[in-house]
Amino acid sequence: MDEPLDKLDLRLLQELQKDGRLTNNELGERIALSPSQCSRRRTRLEAEGYIRSYRAYLDRQKLGLDMLVVISVTLATHNRDNARRFSQLINGLPEVLEAYALTGEMDYHLTVATRGLADLSKFVNDVLLPHESVQQVKTSIVLDTLKTFEGFPVLMPGH
Repeated sequence: MDEPLDKLDLRLLQELQKDGRLTNNELGERIALSPSQCSRRRTRLEAEGYIRSYRAYLDRQKLGLDMLVVISVTLATHNRDNARRFSQLINGLPEVLEAYALTGEMDYHLTVATRGLADLSKFVNDVLLPHESVQQVKTSIVLDTLKTFEGFPVLMPGH
């Protein structure tokens, strides 16, 4: 069973979420704990699944992925097999950055990065629309990014 999080755990999570490369010495300086205490807490938070992984965040535009698109998808039929087929399709497509199953008018929203309009057209017309699970696709090209994901709010319970 997971130990309840205390204020020091939450501060540690906040700091690691900002910079996952922090050493235990650097982390200790930021949250006023010894490096060994930071190491023990970090190891426990990893083991309990609070910290799922560490990764580098790449600049998509420097990689040539200039077009960011939100795609709404409606499935052809609403049953478990069709949803599974769609999920398998999406999970095999590196262009799909995020995918969410939704309530409401559309069944899924995808965030997709492509090199430009021609690649977007191929993605929609050659990959999504011909797939047996898909009925309808609506695309919205992102004009400007106002805020990107920079981490979850880490708060004490009850706040």
